[in-house]
Amino acid sequence: MRTGAAAGHPGYFHAAVRYASDEELVEVTLPFLLGGIAAGEPTIVAFGERTAGLIRSALPVGTPVRFLAGGARYARPSSAIRGYRDLLAKHVAAGATQIRIIGEMPSAAFGNTWDWWARYESAINHAYDDFPLWSMCAYDTRITPAAVLTDVARTHPRFAVAGGRHEDSDAYTDPREYLSEHRPPVLDPLQAGPPTVVLEAPTPGEARRAVHAADRGGMPAQHVDDLVVAVSETVTNAIRYGRPPVHLRVWGGADRIVVTVTDAGAGPKDPFAGLLPATGTATGGRGLWIAHQACDHVAAANDDEGWTIRMIAGGTTVS
Repeated sequence: MRTGAAAGHPGYFHAAVRYASDEELVEVTLPFLLGGIAAGEPTIVAFGERTAGLIRSALPVGTPVRFLAGGARYARPSSAIRGYRDLLAKHVAAGATQIRIIGEMPSAAFGNTWDWWARYESAINHAYDDFPLWSMCAYDTRITPAAVLTDVARTHPRFAVAGGRHEDSDAYTDPREYLSEHRPPVLDPLQAGPPTVVLEAPTPGEARRAVHAADRGGMPAQHVDDLVVAVSETVTNAIRYGRPPVHLRVWGGADRIVVTVTDAGAGPKDPFAGLLPATGTATGGRGLWIAHQACDHVAAANDDEGWTIRMIAGGTTVS
């Protein structure tokens, strides 16, 4: 039996918390956590070090709330989804009828990688809907850009406010619609210059060699190897499921490698491709899933040439 604001709600009860002071965050968070403990529900906090410390000090001593390392959990959207689904499945298998989680993303996510985190916030409305989850995503309005807050309103069905109340988000957009919208990625500074390598109709082997050739030795070898696998899978997808011509472009920098793969097709039909594990019927889904697991940033959109997927390994800071 579910409790609190999510009582009687089937599936995922997803809310955002917008706060402008530490006191506001505590005012919303404590009743949520203490209500979960009183109901005997798994109750979890996935905050960064500062806000986790704030909540720890506000909780009564000995309150059995579980704290997760929020920053590490939010390394990549697809990994976060996979990790949370595993966590939720274990609690349900143990008999939980509701799980409460409040979390926050590291502020670094609000930069040039926000596009895939916005997609994450939208996709989880579907990805977690087979679990009795009530979660809150906290956003500090003192440091969160206005454009991010706009996406927060579109990806969360409701807002949690003081007094245990929830207000519907008038801007909420169905995930399939939101994820299908055209969002050209912010260009990486390396893309302002000419590519290190340009290949037309590359084979997967040629693509792998091109990525290795762009490595200047400033990145861990494992990161380069992961990118090589992702690019190889993406080129294979483009050949099998896209339309010719296929183009590969590689930019090699001191601390990162940027790769784009373009084909003349329209891209995958599944709006969740890459964020969720591919099903047996999803054409090209496996390659996108691998890319999202392996790279430090993945973005995809239609452009004048067709469907372009950009993969980055290494630093992703935009100046």
